[in-house]
Amino acid sequence: MSESKPTLRWGIIGTGMISSWFIADLTIDRKDAKATHIIQAIGSSSVEKGRKFVEKHLPNASQPPNIYGSYQEAYQDPNVDIIYIGTPHGFHKKNCLDAIAHGKHVLCEKAFTLNAREAREVFEAAKTKGVFIMEAMWTRFFPLVKTIQKLVHEDKVIGDLVRLFADFAMDQHIESLAPEHRLRDLSLGAGSLLDIGIYSLTWGLVGLDSGVGEKATTPKICAAQTLVQGVDISTSIILLYPDGKQGIITSNSKVKTPNVFCRIEGTGGYIVVEGPAAAPENFTVYKDGNTEGKKYDFEKPGRGFYWEADAVALDIAAGKVESDVMPWSETVRVMEIMDEIRRQGGSKFPQD
Repeated sequence: MSESKPTLRWGIIGTGMISSWFIADLTIDRKDAKATHIIQAIGSSSVEKGRKFVEKHLPNASQPPNIYGSYQEAYQDPNVDIIYIGTPHGFHKKNCLDAIAHGKHVLCEKAFTLNAREAREVFEAAKTKGVFIMEAMWTRFFPLVKTIQKLVHEDKVIGDLVRLFADFAMDQHIESLAPEHRLRDLSLGAGSLLDIGIYSLTWGLVGLDSGVGEKATTPKICAAQTLVQGVDISTSIILLYPDGKQGIITSNSKVKTPNVFCRIEGTGGYIVVEGPAAAPENFTVYKDGNTEGKKYDFEKPGRGFYWEADAVALDIAAGKVESDVMPWSETVRVMEIMDEIRRQGGSKFPQD
């Protein structure tokens, strides 16, 4: 007799693009689903905005969610188990603290907060309240990523690691956006680093080191940024590890990354990864100088947010307050690295 799957009832905070992607994935009927997800509530700035969001993105919901004209009402809904925060970075700290204060579990979008200090404050509150919380770095939960980690770190299919290149760039026309737009307003965490650079940085960290959080080796950081009115439109980073490995990590908001966005090189071969850095689609392993590689394809319905959501549901069902894949210490470590990148590059937020 198989064990029943855990069920999570979600309250969605924010009705932007990322929230629409998240709920669309959670409503996909998957044979391999490890949990049942119910969109229980939508918290928006107005009931009308929330209603339009549901009509557009949950048109066939068998159980329509409660629609609230404030975030607080979603936090207060007794039928909500966990809050998903899909608001701009600058609101994450307050949103997390408010949800925690109401005893809700939390899945908060990346970047988790604006800096490491804010992240520590949120985790301390979660620890005191005894609730689960995790940064929604969904890419780390992709089977493709876990397969690469096993091949590189355990099986050593390309020998000893030497270097890694990873880029995430999108032509976002930041200079033409309104001053209050999340990509231009520094109080909201504007710039390429927290928006998309965190993905290329993540590839550098998981590709060059098997450790996570307190067990990880944190590299020396060398960084440069191009700023326009204080906002980084281009960031370049070198991750230098004690054993000599290097990661060359870039993000840019004026050009678009080619389909091959990551290359991992070792003494016995290399791996190229294709697709968006946030949601990769396949990779190919080239060994011992052979020009014909072995390609690994990973088809998926939707975008792939359900893998992190399933993992969260299983963790909560097991009574855990943090994830082994994305523990609190790893989020703090990544935020500390990005703090140092911004210190060297010159980009500052008012909250710093």
